[in-house]
Amino acid sequence: MGKVVADISMSLDGYVAAPGADLEHGLGIGGEVIHGWVFAGHPIDAEILHRGLDETGAVVMGRRLFDFVDGPHGWTDELGYGAGTDQATGGPPVVVVTHAPPSSWRLGPRFRFAEDICEAVARARFAAGDRTVVVMGGAEVVRQSVLLGLADELRIHLSPCLTCGGTPLFPPGAAAAPRLRQVDVVASPHATHLTYEVLT
Repeated sequence: MGKVVADISMSLDGYVAAPGADLEHGLGIGGEVIHGWVFAGHPIDAEILHRGLDETGAVVMGRRLFDFVDGPHGWTDELGYGAGTDQATGGPPVVVVTHAPPSSWRLGPRFRFAEDICEAVARARFAAGDRTVVVMGGAEVVRQSVLLGLADELRIHLSPCLTCGGTPLFPPGAAAAPRLRQVDVVASPHATHLTYEVLT
């Protein structure tokens, strides 16, 4: 089977969303700067983005992220998984971690639901076959995938910005963390792309 990659963008001060994240502001008030590298058009960033998309066989996301992307300010026919490189109704299957699946949703049949992160990753691995499972967010599911040893790799796209608050990826007091081994660093003017092997 393919590997499981926890993949998320983060500010220099450790936040994956700015303060005020809600269904209208999925990244918080002013938090779009954290993902600025995705839209900057720099060839290094574009290569990182497209390589990740090409290897993705299935996606895992949390319920809050799902509620945003399925909502009126979320994915559209022009902007879906991959920041516009595929349509919102196309692309890889997505497994959403939630205790209360919705009765209906806007984005179509490729979305499935699982009770917890372990079940979600297992279902995504089955769907992905020998391709990569990407745990894309939000912070809670990325954190759980790393701390529970479900992720083989952690990829952080470190944006040169400070949010001075918001949603931390690893808040103080989190469970005992596994060891990480840095395996790749690629820098552009818009982000430093860090890849770590998650060691057991």
